[in-house]
Amino acid sequence: MKNSLRVLMMLLVSAALLLSACAGGSSSEGSDDSGDGTKKLTFMFRGGTEEEKAYQKAIDAFEEQNPGVEVEMIVTAADQYATKLKAAITGNQVPDVFYIAPGELRSYAHSNILLDLTEYVESNDKINLDNIWQYGVDSYRFDGETQGQGSIYAMPKDVGPFSLGYNKTMFEEAGLELPDKDEPMTWDEFIEVNQVLTKDTDGDGEIDQYGTGFNINWVLQSFVWSNGGRFIDDTQTKVTVDTPEFAEALQWFADHQLKYEITPSIEDAQTLDTYQRWMQGQLAFFPVAPWDLATFDTELDFEYDVIPYPAGQTGESATWVGTLGIAVAQSTSHPDLATELVYYLTASEEGQQALVDARIQIPNLKDMAADWAADDSSMPANKEEYLQIVEDYGRALPANNTYNAEWYDYFFTNVQPVLDGDKTAAEYVKEVQPKMQEYLDNAIELENQSK
Repeated sequence: MKNSLRVLMMLLVSAALLLSACAGGSSSEGSDDSGDGTKKLTFMFRGGTEEEKAYQKAIDAFEEQNPGVEVEMIVTAADQYATKLKAAITGNQVPDVFYIAPGELRSYAHSNILLDLTEYVESNDKINLDNIWQYGVDSYRFDGETQGQGSIYAMPKDVGPFSLGYNKTMFEEAGLELPDKDEPMTWDEFIEVNQVLTKDTDGDGEIDQYGTGFNINWVLQSFVWSNGGRFIDDTQTKVTVDTPEFAEALQWFADHQLKYEITPSIEDAQTLDTYQRWMQGQLAFFPVAPWDLATFDTELDFEYDVIPYPAGQTGESATWVGTLGIAVAQSTSHPDLATELVYYLTASEEGQQALVDARIQIPNLKDMAADWAADDSSMPANKEEYLQIVEDYGRALPANNTYNAEWYDYFFTNVQPVLDGDKTAAEYVKEVQPKMQEYLDNAIELENQSK
C-alpha cells in the first residue's frame, strides 16, 4: 500500500508538470516582448561569480550579433537550481533556455517540456557533431525508451571530467617522488604515501596536514568501479551494491579515517572542511575538476597537478564525467532564436572561447580542447588527463540514466554508520540493497506510467 501511494503521488507531480508544460505557448517567460519590436529571451542557469561573468560576456556578444534581441539571465546557486526550475515549470513560467542535468532528461522529455532540437542540430552546417564530445551529445539523446540514443533534447554545455589533484609543492618539500601521471597507484601505494604526508608539522601534538579529504558522494564511484563493483546493472533495472567488490571499496574508503587516519575526522572537518584544507595547502590529494580552475588560479599558493585515481582489483583507474546540457522550452515564443542561443553557447568557437577563457570548463569542441590541453602556461600541467577521462575511461554517474535518483541518493543518505565504524561495509550493502531496489522499481513504474 505504501509503495502504491508513493507511486500515485509521483504520478500526480508528473501530471502537474505535463499540464503546465502543455499549457506553455505564450506563457514562456521570454514571450513578453516590448512594444518596440525587441525580442526577449530568458536564460536560466546555475553557478557562481565566475560563471555569471563568463556568460554575461557571451550573452553580450550574442546580442551584438543579433540586433533587436535581449537575453535576460536568471542565475541561481547550484543547490537551489533544480528546485527553482521545477517551480518555474509548475508555475507555467518556463525559461526559454535553461540548464538541464542528464538525470532530468527522461522525466522532462516525457512531460513535453523540452523542444526536440534534432532537426536544428543535424541540419545546421555550423554544427559539426563529430567535433563535439560524443559523451556530451549522447547524454541528451532519448528515444522514449533508452537514454543515449534517439532525438537530441539539449546540447552539452560542457563535459566535466572529475580528476584527482595532488599538491605538488607538498611532495617536493617532503622529498617524495611525484606521482606518475600515466600509471595509477595501487590502493596500497596510495595509503603508504598518504601516511607519509599525514603529519603534525608544528609539533603541537595535533595533526595539521593530511593525505586526503574526500567526500564520499563524489569519489566512492571511482573506488567501486576500479575494484570491479557497480551501483546498477546494464539493464538499469537491478541495484548491484551487494557484492564483495563493492563492499571492499566502501570499507577501504571508510578505513581512510577509521584505520589509517589519513583524512580528517568528522570533528576535524567541522572545524575546517576539507575543501578549505586543500585551499590552504593542508591536503596532499583532492579532486580537481575543470570548474575549479578559475578559483584555484587566484587562491592557491602552491603548485598542483592532476593524475588518475588509485586502482583497485581491476588495476585500472576509474572516475566519472559530469555534464550539464542547455535545453529549449517547448513553450518558447522564439524557438529559432532560442536554438540559435543554444548553438552559440555550446558549439560556436566564439561562445566556447569566452567560457574557456574564464577557466570554468574544458572546451566542448575537440580541436579546441586539444590546443587547450597542450598549453602548459597554466596549472594543471597535465590537462591531457581531462581529455583521456572524457574519451577513454570516464563513466556517467550511476543515476544519470534512470528516471529519478532516489534509489541512488538513498545509499549516501544512510551510509554514515559505515564511516563512523558502527557498521561494516559488508553489512551495510546487504542491508541497503533491497530498499534501493524498491526505490528503483518505483522509478521504473512511474516512468512506464508517464509514457
